[in-house]
Amino acid sequence: MQPLTRFILLYAAMYAAFGVASPFLPAFVSARGLAPEQLGLVLGAGTAVRLLTAPLAGRIGDLTQALRFVLVICIALAASVTLGYLAAHGFWILLGMSLLHAASLAPITVLADALALGSAAAPPPSDRRGFEYGWVRGTGSAAFIAGTLLSGQAVGAFGLDVIVGLQALLLGAAALAAVLVPELMHHRTADAVRAPAGGVLILLRLPLFRNLVLVAALILGSHAMHDAFAVIRWSAAAISPVTASVLWSESVAAEVLVFFVIGPALVTRLTPAGALAIAALAGMLRWAVVAQTTDVMALALVQPLHGITFALLHLACMRLIARIVPQGLEGTAQAIYGTVGIGVATALLTLASGALYGRLGAQGFWVMAALCALALPLTWKLREP
Repeated sequence: MQPLTRFILLYAAMYAAFGVASPFLPAFVSARGLAPEQLGLVLGAGTAVRLLTAPLAGRIGDLTQALRFVLVICIALAASVTLGYLAAHGFWILLGMSLLHAASLAPITVLADALALGSAAAPPPSDRRGFEYGWVRGTGSAAFIAGTLLSGQAVGAFGLDVIVGLQALLLGAAALAAVLVPELMHHRTADAVRAPAGGVLILLRLPLFRNLVLVAALILGSHAMHDAFAVIRWSAAAISPVTASVLWSESVAAEVLVFFVIGPALVTRLTPAGALAIAALAGMLRWAVVAQTTDVMALALVQPLHGITFALLHLACMRLIARIVPQGLEGTAQAIYGTVGIGVATALLTLASGALYGRLGAQGFWVMAALCALALPLTWKLREP
């Protein structure tokens, strides 16, 4: 079985597992007897622990040169913890389950991306063919959609408890698939890289890596207001739930299209720096339109820009990380990118978005456009020598 096939199986199972639970897990936890304030604490605590465990697992994987082993352990643990939700009732037990669930799930995408990038770029002496990372990640996005649709039907037929069994089953399949993917092997790793804190310092001293994380934080973080308040605003403008779901699906479909078809060639033609500049410009346009109108036709025209502001940006970042990160630091680099570039920025900007939307309404999207404008000149610094 080719490495590409193995990673497609892994990402399909992994992202389908995310898809079956993500839309309904808050409702499942709430139905176990939590007040809205308690639900917020449970979900918020889970988000906080993710920011700790993903970098830790990535660093452990690099130090032990066993990214695949750590990935398998995390997925298997996540599958087991998921089943624990069935017997959980009450605030403290559900809080503990949420923390364990988040802690085991958080490192999965970080470790899988590090392994996929390493296999996608076959080493020069090897006769093994590489593959496009976008094909693997696009499979994940498509599987997430399929998982969401499946869980919607299953919840309607069997109730909320069914999502627990579905996610545990799919995570179990993902753990088996993870055993099959190739490990990243390095003949020799520098002592500085293997030092507990040395690898992080090496990465932070790389100007290209620092700028990459900052650009990702600004552009990906700018999605925070849209993710939190777009449907609320559409509903207030009398846009029906069916239309809202179509608009949302447009953005996900564009994401899959860019990952599979357009993105890899576009990043090659424009260079990663050029692709990131296009993502920044697309973000400026997208949020400017959203700030000014709720006209369905206008929204339908800009929603597909998500394929540029997220998928193209992610592909460009992955291409740069694969080129500039020293051997032995792949997991650590993915963790920093995922935690700071995506996790921390999104969390902070989601909090800020609440205040902005409460005070400015839709005009707060101009602030999101300004973040993309700030990222634009920084993309110039990401040109490789």
